[in-house]
This record gives sequence, C-alpha cells and structure tokens, in this order.
Amino acid sequence: MRQEMNPGGRVAIELEDSGVAQVRLIRADKMNALDPDMFAALIDAGHVLHEMKGLRAVVLAGEGRSFCAGLDLTSMANTGRHERTPLTERTYGNANHAQQVAMLWRKLPVPVIAAVHGVCFGGGLQVASGADIRVVDPAARMAVMEMKWGLVPDMAGYALWKGLVRDDVLRELTFTNREFTGQQAGEYGFATIVDANPVARASAIAAEIADRNPHAQRAAKRLFNRYLEATTDEILMAESVEQQALIGSKNQIEAVMSQMEKRQAAYVDP
Repeated sequence: MRQEMNPGGRVAIELEDSGVAQVRLIRADKMNALDPDMFAALIDAGHVLHEMKGLRAVVLAGEGRSFCAGLDLTSMANTGRHERTPLTERTYGNANHAQQVAMLWRKLPVPVIAAVHGVCFGGGLQVASGADIRVVDPAARMAVMEMKWGLVPDMAGYALWKGLVRDDVLRELTFTNREFTGQQAGEYGFATIVDANPVARASAIAAEIADRNPHAQRAAKRLFNRYLEATTDEILMAESVEQQALIGSKNQIEAVMSQMEKRQAAYVDP
C-alpha cells in the first residue's frame, strides 16, 4: 500500500510483493525541489526503509516533469541558513543533515536504483548520485549547479562522484555549471544506463536484484561501500568474512538448488 512519509506530502513509498520499494518524490508542482520539508521527508523515508521487513531493492524516482530541480532557493532562504545547525556538525554519523539526504541511499543495506528524467540539478544530482545504479533518460537536463549561486556542492557530491566521474570532467562541470544531457551523463559517468523509460528500466533491474539471495546482495553492498577506501589487505579480509558467512547458509543453498531445479527461488529475508 502506498504511504506518504509526512503531512507535507513530499515522499511516498510502496513496497511491492517482490520486495522492491518504489520510492517517489511527490512535490511535482515544484519539480520535486528540495525544501526543508523535502529534506525531512527523505530522511524519514530512509529510516522507514532501514526498518522495512522484506525489503530487497529500492527504485527512487520523481513524479511529474522532473526527478529533482535541486534546492528550492526561496524556501531555503526563508528558513535563515545562519540559524540552523552548523554544517560542520556530524548529525548523522559521518554526515550532516543535507549530506544525509544523498548519503542515506548509499547507507541503505539493499541496492538502490535511481530513475532520472526531466531536470536533475544541483542537490537533485547529488541525491541521484547516492544510488548504487542510475538509469537516466537521454533527454534529461543535468548540471552541477552550486557555483552559479556562489556555493560548492556540499550534499555529499564529492564523496559520491569519486570513482564515477573523471576528475577533470567533474572540475569543468563544477566550475562552469554547464548543463549536460542524460546521454552525456552516460559518457561522463553520472549515469549507469541511459534509457528513454528510466522508471521501467530501473524497476526491471530492481526485480532482477530482488530475485537473488538477499543476504548476498547486502554483503556485496557492504563490500562496495568499503572497497574504495580500504587497503588491499582490508578488502581481501572483508571478502573472506562475507563469503564465510554466506557459504552453506540456507539462502546460499537455495540459490544453488533453485538454479539446478530451474525454479523460482524461495529465499528467507534478513
């Protein structure tokens, strides 16, 4: 059943029987721009997804004409930025409030696929970048927008783009705010897959993910979240630890048996 995450009507979640959660930004009249209520609703959604039973994958998309147009500058200015908690305070583990809005997707234990269409600027691009996989409409309009307003990307963009986008390309896009298309996003590294129907493609990927051993999927995500920062020795040990826990487990045996018997696997959810 579809449920709205806050009274302001900013985010909705629907968990399908397959274990795929369809998450939608539903501030369509403002192209899903990020205002304080949207920030709060996204973080609330992260909490709900962390606790959701049977969750195996997430599809993140925006309703209406766009994925997310970035910060709603009018509403953010009206809140008085100087009156809020200092940005340097780590209120969500390693992140502040704004960074958590993008990082929460990377921190979820299951794979997250973002489906991007329309406008995806600034903070919206950073939110999409928090996903493990990004499916982008070739006609989407994208930009690293912050320098236009005299700011720098500060919603975890630098952390999330590392390893995705070539360094000199990222610098040029950041310094100039040059708009680029979804097709170009695939060339630059912002998009994993370019598809004219991103929600359908993302949902198909999520369904395929949901049909795999959920314990192995979560283990793989833990490894991905470590491997760019860890030493070779740490990565080798982390692989062994995860694999040791999986080998011979009920779901691992079911993965083998379902393949051998050519049937749908019946996994036990974490």
